[in-house]
This record gives sequence, C-alpha cells and structure tokens, in this order.
Amino acid sequence: MANPERENLTLARLKTPKAAALAGIVFSLLMFTIFGLLHGSIPMDPLDAGAWLAADTTRIAFALNLVPFAGVAFLWFIGVLRDRLGQQEDRFFASVFLGTGLLYLAMLFAAAAVIGAVMLLASMSEPGELSRSTVFHYARAMAYIVNNVYATKMAAVFMVSTSTIVIFTGIAPRWIAYIGYLCALVLMFASYNIGWSFAVLPTWVLLISVYILMDNLRRR
Repeated sequence: MANPERENLTLARLKTPKAAALAGIVFSLLMFTIFGLLHGSIPMDPLDAGAWLAADTTRIAFALNLVPFAGVAFLWFIGVLRDRLGQQEDRFFASVFLGTGLLYLAMLFAAAAVIGAVMLLASMSEPGELSRSTVFHYARAMAYIVNNVYATKMAAVFMVSTSTIVIFTGIAPRWIAYIGYLCALVLMFASYNIGWSFAVLPTWVLLISVYILMDNLRRR
C-alpha cells in the first residue's frame, strides 16, 4: 500500500527549486555581456561600411555563442514566474506573456544568426569583398531592424503583460510593475533612437529576479 507521506515528499521534490530565480539574474548578466561585446565591436549604424569584418571578430563570435545560453536562462525565468503564479494564472495574460517571451527569443536568435552568417561569409571571401556587396548591407540592416525594432517591441509587450500579472496577483510588489510599465513605454516609442534600449529588459528582469530570489530565501 502506498505511503501518503512518501508520495507527498516525492511531489515536493518536483517543485521548482527556490534558487531557480537565479535564471533571471543569469539571463540579465549574459545579455549585458553580449551587448557590451557587440557594442564595442559592431557600429550602431546599420549602414556602416563593414570595416569591422576585417578586424578581429573574436569578441563578436564569443558574444554570439552566449546567445543560446541567455535564451535558455530566459526560458527558465519564464518558468519561475509561471510557477510563482500557480493557480492564479490567467489564460489571457499568460498567453500574451508566454507568446511575447518566445517571440522575443526567436527574434534575438534570428538577429544573432544573421550576424553569424555574415561573419562566416566574410571568412570565406576576399578581404573587403563582402562589405562591398548588397548581401552584406541587406543582412546588416535586417539584423538591426529585427533586434532594435521587432524584438524590442516584443520585449515591451512582455513587460506590460508581466507587470499586469504582477498587479493583479501580487506575486511581486506593485512598484516593480510600475517600473515595468515605464520601461515598456520607453521601448515601445523610443527604442529606435536610444542606443541603450537593449539593456532595458535585462535590467527589469534582474530587478524582479532579485526580489523573487530574496523572497524565496526568506520563506525558506
């Protein structure tokens, strides 16, 4: 006959670890590192001449290799929020929250893949040959628009839906939600003209992750 106490212990072990909130912190730190490396190696101007392809691209390659790890950490962060919601999860806001998070990752991966493909083609071409081609300028502009326009807008909607969930469920303080709304407005209307807009979502994720981690440790 099954032992109820043993079954309860097994179910308890399947719960999300208290330290899982570290995933959001890891995501933020990785994103700061990625964009820091790219910002120092690739010009912000999407119409640049491509001189950076002839320079040492080790930093760029390292940053692109970190993108998948940041993506996995972001998925864990989403899982932490859904676990914290529990039975309070609303289908509508949860769908928007999950969908925009996945779209943000997909566009981030797409932009990284385009830059990686450009670097691969440059390594197989004569010096300066690729930077003079239409393919390079198309790929460069595409990566810029996907990351700075579409991915950023998805990040804004993700923050709005998450902040709304925070207000209605109380899984975090309301001031974090208000900061999320403010950051989302910045990303929605001014991201194209602000060079540091890429850091808005990781900074907010870091803020909410630190709170969740501290709250979990207090409960323990």
